[in-house]
Amino acid sequence: MLRIDTTKPQALFGVDAVRQLELASQKLFPPHTLMKRAGLAVAQCALAIAPHAQCIWMACGPGNNGGDGLEAARHLHQWGKTVVVTWLGSTENAPPDSLASYQQASQAGVVFAATPPPNFDLCIDALLGIGATARPPQGVMATWITHMNNSGQPILAVDLPTGLDAESGAMQTPHVRATHTLCLLTLKPGLYTSHGRDLCGTVWLSDLELDQHHLAALQPSAYLSGKPARHDRLHASHKGSFGDVAVIGGAPGMTGAALLAASAALHAGAGRVFVSLLDDDARQLDDQQPELMFRPFDALDFAAMVVVCGCGGGTPIEALLAEVLSTPSPLVLDADALNALAESATLQGLLIKRSKTAWLTVLTPHPLEAARLLKTTTQEIQKNRLQAAQQLADQFACIVVLKGSGTVIAAPEQVPFINPTGNGKLATPGSGDVLAGILGAHLAAGQLPFSAACEAVYRHGVVADQWPQSPALTAISLAKML
Repeated sequence: MLRIDTTKPQALFGVDAVRQLELASQKLFPPHTLMKRAGLAVAQCALAIAPHAQCIWMACGPGNNGGDGLEAARHLHQWGKTVVVTWLGSTENAPPDSLASYQQASQAGVVFAATPPPNFDLCIDALLGIGATARPPQGVMATWITHMNNSGQPILAVDLPTGLDAESGAMQTPHVRATHTLCLLTLKPGLYTSHGRDLCGTVWLSDLELDQHHLAALQPSAYLSGKPARHDRLHASHKGSFGDVAVIGGAPGMTGAALLAASAALHAGAGRVFVSLLDDDARQLDDQQPELMFRPFDALDFAAMVVVCGCGGGTPIEALLAEVLSTPSPLVLDADALNALAESATLQGLLIKRSKTAWLTVLTPHPLEAARLLKTTTQEIQKNRLQAAQQLADQFACIVVLKGSGTVIAAPEQVPFINPTGNGKLATPGSGDVLAGILGAHLAAGQLPFSAACEAVYRHGVVADQWPQSPALTAISLAKML
């Protein structure tokens, strides 16, 4: 059993892969073996996170997730803990392994009750696992979920919190808000994107002693991107060693967005940063950052720079986007460039054409921008962020950074990555502009494009993770902390 270290890359497997592993184990081991191992792992994890807990409420569902809880209850009872089990199953309908665990727990003297104990020090959520249906928890189960969430006591979820989708991270209502989650066999992508990080707490993993060659034969649904390697600068380097970034945006009333992206590119290490503002009346100097060089659009040398386009671009960006898409420069398209793209089949055709000439493009939509590009709703995007990011990457033949909790990085014919860094402090105006600038700097430095996207997103999130509770994290502070 391991506590997951998100600074290291991790493979994430969907429900189908877990089912394949379970089938493989059935051919290798006697019946009930995996449930016995799962129950022991849950009991051990319970002791690790709450060693002094005396009364433990075990909330068990009717299926095999509940069976894992029943097995854990027997161990904890035998180790001297007061365990009270509330079970939604029955001896008539329980799956065979769960029935065996129920019988053994009963014979061992485990206490079964119709209602939770009045006082408990730890609750174990073994209600629903990966086999949960799309129907939200109802009736007694819903009542128990509300009770455990309101108890103020630590909650250990078995495999994943009840109400959380293992694949997408979408949540039902009601749902369990766990302080700890013990994954069984594999980590699941839903733990790390959408609502997963809010509901799972600290994540642990037990592979149930399954032979790793079975796992190696399966295709992950995604990877959790780990901490990037350091890129130390050589002593003999100069500003030309780290490339040029041009930021195009800043329509009237929105010049701040372009300046934030440019500042981020500068602080992220770009050799030179040019700014082409779309507001003709804007001042062509930033007194706080005199390193930024202002240029009119027609003076930019696209062949020799990475272009970050769209930050605060407003409607004026539409008139320039066809020319930008027709240049060989690596492009980062953000904000209003994405909105213009969503409304124009011609621009979309130019975007797809870029890939046929091996010209690099990265799109950085938030969920609403992704919804516009895919002609759907934000709610549909958030229901399955992995699928949405991959659909965008395949449809437009480019790298996609779908921002949000558990930002997804996707590319055609590649397993997507989920970023583990960042928090709600990034929900601040201009944060996305900063990310676009960081990404521009990483591409200008010559990093491999997909790695550059993963590292830029990771770096962006780390600043928020290290920021104190107060003062609030602003976009300009985010850029300067790079």
